[in-house]
Amino acid sequence: MIDITLENFESDLITTSMQVPVLLDIWAEWCGPCKSLGPVLERLEEEYAGRFMLAKVNADEQQEIAGQLSQMFGVRSIPFCVMFVGGQPVDGFVGALPAEKIREFLDKHVPGEGEIASAEETTEAEELAEEGDLDTAAAKLEDALAKDPNNDEARYDLIKLLLSEGQVEAAKHVFLPIAGRATGPVPEARPLAFSRYISAVQAARQGRAPQELEAAISANKRDFAARFELAQLFWAASQPTMAMDELLEIIMRDKAWNEELPRKTYVAILEVMTKPQPKPVAGKPVAGAPGAQDKPKLEIAGKVEITGNDPVIDQYRRKLSMALF
Repeated sequence: MIDITLENFESDLITTSMQVPVLLDIWAEWCGPCKSLGPVLERLEEEYAGRFMLAKVNADEQQEIAGQLSQMFGVRSIPFCVMFVGGQPVDGFVGALPAEKIREFLDKHVPGEGEIASAEETTEAEELAEEGDLDTAAAKLEDALAKDPNNDEARYDLIKLLLSEGQVEAAKHVFLPIAGRATGPVPEARPLAFSRYISAVQAARQGRAPQELEAAISANKRDFAARFELAQLFWAASQPTMAMDELLEIIMRDKAWNEELPRKTYVAILEVMTKPQPKPVAGKPVAGAPGAQDKPKLEIAGKVEITGNDPVIDQYRRKLSMALF
């Protein structure tokens, strides 16, 4: 448990919530329900064993913090608890709720033990893959998915690893649980990109040899079918920039060829190459606080730190933009 002031709000609450959910308890000495709620929250923090952190702020001593959060959620009473995730206040509750109700609230935002273990194994697997230990990396990713089937990044990492080794059927099996998200009127970008990646590797195994394709292109620069097939070969061979170079040649000559398939494939390659950034979490109204969604965002909330972009990805995004306009 940590006590929050204006001085440590950024470092001890916002920054910590980027790594683990933080529940902020707004209380006061004169508040009877606050005194009954406090010990319950402390016991729950111990029970959850590090899966969330409890923070407390004295409403009388830190009026700016308490006031802005109360205004944001439309709450005028204490005890008032606010959950911070990813650097932002995302949900809350008012009053001295019983432990079982607080557990229900926590379980909406706090990762389960399996999720945490799965995320740790995914990170370990990525490091092993970079070191070249692909077999151990694959085993860890499979275990990560067994612990948390909703761990998308473990799933995507495993698909990439399997495709890099030519195991198309195994990759398709791993992709199957999320295949529905790649279809429909508004497919999700990342599942769609991996669907195209799997299709490219499968097509590369059944298509013409590189020498045959290069000869066809040399004879006719507008042999877009051969050039697209060559791009798929490069992508399947883990040479995405060479694949995008071939796709750019098609786009610059005929943007609409084959229902814009070269552009769609180019975008899919960029998506597969890109490591997803943490998503900002929008504030939610507190249960039982009507009109909270119309309140302003917390002004003293910290900014989400974004990892620097990959210069190669940035370069190829610019190339595509220039080719299209």
